[in-house]
Parts: sequence; structure tokens; C-alpha cells
Amino acid sequence: MVAVVAPRPGRIRAMIEADLPEVVQVEQRSYSWPWSYGIFRDCLRAGYPGWVYVRGGHIVGFVLISAVAGEGHILNLCVSPEVRREGVGQALLERVIADAPTFEVQELFLEVRPSNKGAQALYRSAGFERIGRRRGYYPATGGREDALVLARLIEGPGGGA
Repeated sequence: MVAVVAPRPGRIRAMIEADLPEVVQVEQRSYSWPWSYGIFRDCLRAGYPGWVYVRGGHIVGFVLISAVAGEGHILNLCVSPEVRREGVGQALLERVIADAPTFEVQELFLEVRPSNKGAQALYRSAGFERIGRRRGYYPATGGREDALVLARLIEGPGGGA
């Protein structure tokens, strides 16, 4: 289990289109194959729920989900490299789980790289379990990397369990 420190003061709020330049910067600092501005913009315009974690006036993490027919899919959860292991990802994930019933989500799904052990530990600590594997899902140096598919039931109004 990964030790997580309670996040320094910050706040989580809904992601809006004006956040996207800063969201894209966090994404670009975090991934070799980042999402484009257009992908984020299209997700927000399609009504996908998203949240940002703001600390010191700057976005240091974000999460974006889709919610359809009782299923939620965490599309992207990202934390700035300089604040990883400080509880930002955990706080964002807890927010998604807490708000999932609002979107009538009964089960949450996500994909994670097998090489991303820190993210896997975070998701396991939040009750996600492996349910499958998608072959060649992610771009990777020299080819493609599989994705582990994880899921978690949601409790509460509109949720399952």
C-alpha cells in the first residue's frame, strides 16, 4: 500500500473551459502522449463532468469522467508531477466516488497502465478491482502498452451496492 499524505490546503471545483490551458499544461508535464486541448474541450462541451484541484491559485490536478446508462468511466485523472503522493489524486478520486450517484452512476470503470504502479495502488485503495485487460491500448515507446481495466461499485442514491 502506498502511503499518502493529506493534501496541503487546496480546493476541488468543477472544471470549466477557461481551465483548459492550465489543465493541458498539467497533462503535458505528466504524460509522453498527452491529450490535446481539443479533446478536453470536446469532453466538456459534451457535458462530461470534470473537476480540478486548485492550490495556491493554480490547477495541480484534475479528473474527467463520462456517465451514461448507470456506468461511469474515469477518462483521465492526472496530478502534476511536483505534487504527486501528496493526496491530490486521492482527493479527486474521492470526489468522483462521492458525486457519482448525482450522475446516476452505479459502477465506475477506468483503464490504467500496468507500468503505473502508483496509480494502481491509489485505485486499489479506493476499492477498484481488476476486471480485465485491453491489449495494446496505450501508445508506448517502441509500440503499445496494455491497459488494466478496473471497476468499483458505487453505493448511495442511484448507485448499486
